[in-house]
Amino acid sequence: MKQNSVRTLTFWSGAVIVAILTAACNSPAPEQVPINPQPTAPAVPAALPIVETPQLLATVPAIMQPKPPTGPVLGTLALAAIDLGFTPNFFNVDAPGRYTIKLTNRGQITHDVTFPDGSKITAKPGETQQADVMIGPDGVKFNCSVPGHKESGMVGTISVGGKAVASTAESGGGHGGPAVATDIQPDPNAPAYVLRDPIAPQLLPGDVHDIDLPIKEVKMTVAKGFVQSVWTFGGTVPGPMIRVKVGDTVRIHLKNDPANKLAHSVDFHASMVAWNGAMTSINPGEEKLYEFKADYAGVWMYHCGTAPALHHIANGMYGMVIVEPKEGLPPVDKEFAFVQSEWYLGPQGEPSSLTKAAEASPAPDYVVFNGVADQYKDNPIQINTGKKVRVFVLDAGPSIESSFHIVGTIFDTVIKEGMRLTPDNPGHFGSQAVDLAPAQGAIVEFTMADDGLYPIVTHAFTYVGRGALGLFKAGDGKPKK
Repeated sequence: MKQNSVRTLTFWSGAVIVAILTAACNSPAPEQVPINPQPTAPAVPAALPIVETPQLLATVPAIMQPKPPTGPVLGTLALAAIDLGFTPNFFNVDAPGRYTIKLTNRGQITHDVTFPDGSKITAKPGETQQADVMIGPDGVKFNCSVPGHKESGMVGTISVGGKAVASTAESGGGHGGPAVATDIQPDPNAPAYVLRDPIAPQLLPGDVHDIDLPIKEVKMTVAKGFVQSVWTFGGTVPGPMIRVKVGDTVRIHLKNDPANKLAHSVDFHASMVAWNGAMTSINPGEEKLYEFKADYAGVWMYHCGTAPALHHIANGMYGMVIVEPKEGLPPVDKEFAFVQSEWYLGPQGEPSSLTKAAEASPAPDYVVFNGVADQYKDNPIQINTGKKVRVFVLDAGPSIESSFHIVGTIFDTVIKEGMRLTPDNPGHFGSQAVDLAPAQGAIVEFTMADDGLYPIVTHAFTYVGRGALGLFKAGDGKPKK
């Protein structure tokens, strides 16, 4: 007899760029600034002696010889340098004047923080250095002056009284540069983002599932300092995950909240239903039943299809459905789920920009895992060394492809759009990255051979510095080999 389970899903809760990925081939994974303590930075060889030539020093422009700071110290601004970025990279102070800048280098290469007047604080790996600088009434931008680091995203801003600091073309970069769009300034008062739990959902019990899927239009912090008015399934981006098995019946109770402004709909790629039937839009205050049988296994996308569908997806209306084979999946130590997607920032507190999203050559402000930029870089995901890990991954787009890759390991199992690679394949082939077009999904499995940090990226380098970065932390994070 079939069981009937009625439940509302629990909603769950994506900068290393070319330099980190290149370094990963020759050195341990870089240090980051997660919640958990990180391994001590390795010793740095003594620097070669510096020979100062008076004639050369005399030719340094005056701008490189900043005037000594004056007046009382109004406060201390502490930031950390990582490979490659600053955290935090945005400050707001109440008044102009003299401030102490405290730089801690938590990366594995030397970094500095440099200001337009030539003031510079340099720190080797593991060091903390500080100096006083003057912050003018218009605020100031800062960067790392090591060649290539600024272009790779090591930039930041200090605003005064919440006033935006003038943008400059120098803060951009075509090689995975800073994520922040030049036309939208970060809000110093923006709420902190909500960390999404990356743990994959459990298989729903029974074989008939009634699932409430409310549509909510809410405010969401999509990256540090940036709030958008997003359209959601269940109040989260991505929407709630659904995990069933082949042969199950899924009954989606779609409800458009009366407080919403727009009509919405849903399209489940795991279903076989007519577009002009269950997928039609409902207005605020209306609801409908979307029922389908899960006939095929895979990692499937669902999304709003209301015109313009591009805007509804770009503004947060998408989610993942996992359909297991009827016999289930083999047990593993841990399972995680990542949905890659894009943010095309609109003004603070407003919906994302359809104009940006509709460009023939899309250039998203952020590419993220599970809705929020860099959240798993800030909060590394703990796993066990030598134990099998399974990841469900979906590219929700709406427009950018994914080359899903985890630095430091090899996928021994890949199931992509019905195609399967298994560890016992003739020739013992493995996979280094999984290519996913928008709306495609995959399952990958792997182990970590040693304790350490393992970056989670799309190997499309341009987007790693724009939020598509996370970390697995194996063991205590300190390599033993």
